[in-house]
Amino acid sequence: MTRVAVGSENPVKVGATERVAGELFGGAVEVCAVAVDSGVPEQPRGRVETLTGAENRAARALEAEPEAGYGVGIEGGVADLAERPGLYLIMWAAVTDGERLERGGGPALRLPDGIAERVRSGEELGPVLDDVLGTEDLKERIGAAGVLTGGAIDRESALVHAVAGAFGPFATELY
Repeated sequence: MTRVAVGSENPVKVGATERVAGELFGGAVEVCAVAVDSGVPEQPRGRVETLTGAENRAARALEAEPEAGYGVGIEGGVADLAERPGLYLIMWAAVTDGERLERGGGPALRLPDGIAERVRSGEELGPVLDDVLGTEDLKERIGAAGVLTGGAIDRESALVHAVAGAFGPFATELY
């Protein structure tokens, strides 16, 4: 049985990790959620800050659960893309086994202008969407990914791709 520690208690992040780890380890996996500090602001800005949050979460999750074989960190942020219009939602994951640290990205989705303006002014994306849509804790359910794609994907399925990308180097001999 492989034990995987996720550096978050958010059910969407735990679910994404369970889906990937279950596939990779044939169901012989135990995923545990660990509340850790990302070491970055609540709303990470830019690729580096978002990646740093994911990396910190992965390392701190493994430290908190020393019996785990892997630590997983997942972070969502916002970023401008060089020479492209708009502010984008970005998603990154990191996986560590205590020796190696690997990373994978999820989809990037352009934010609507009005929402982007509020986020640029310092607000966090989740609460802005909750305010605009009249919802509560959207980030623990369908998330911005679900809202911005008309439900074609949801936050968990978007994060699955980031987690799978970060786990990839551990799952194949190509690296």
